[in-house]
Amino acid sequence: MQIEKLKTILEALFAASDKPLSVNQLFEFFVGDIEQPGKDEIRQAIQQLTEKYEGSGFELKQVASGFRFQVRPEFETWVVRLWEQKPPRYSRALMETLALIAYRQPITRGEIEDIRGVSVSTSIIRTLEERDWVKSLGHKEVPGRPTLYGTTNAFLDYFNLKSLNELPTLAEIRDIDQFNPEFSFEEKTEAAAN
Repeated sequence: MQIEKLKTILEALFAASDKPLSVNQLFEFFVGDIEQPGKDEIRQAIQQLTEKYEGSGFELKQVASGFRFQVRPEFETWVVRLWEQKPPRYSRALMETLALIAYRQPITRGEIEDIRGVSVSTSIIRTLEERDWVKSLGHKEVPGRPTLYGTTNAFLDYFNLKSLNELPTLAEIRDIDQFNPEFSFEEKTEAAAN
């Protein structure tokens, strides 16, 4: 298949898909075609599409589950105005729980509670599972066999990551205090001292 035709087909697939598409999934779309492209040709077309959209309002981005078209982050301010609905706001408890699962997986609910110092609401775990950000990875071989939790590819996709290796380091997270004082570790320490 000619690369220009392949690029056009891939553009249509990326534009129409509501989820990222992997090279293997794209390859499957062509199985049985007379001009079936190989996976290397698909990768080459993806690379050319990525370059084609450099400098435009959107990009072809690779995340954990594959590739997708998305608006470039610098245009988010204007694009969010398309929707009257505000993006969901998550509680600090939910975000702390999610962070512990992401950084310490596999982890049990009891281990999360030990680290946070408070119990983890069933609704928090349920919300994380409904969002498909966390899933059960099995059970820990201890009395009671508690569930082990870990993150999913949907978590990586939502946070625009290819892998867990792209998570910020804990030092980088502490630096966020200067930009978001409401998450400051120092404020919590001062409040506890008073």
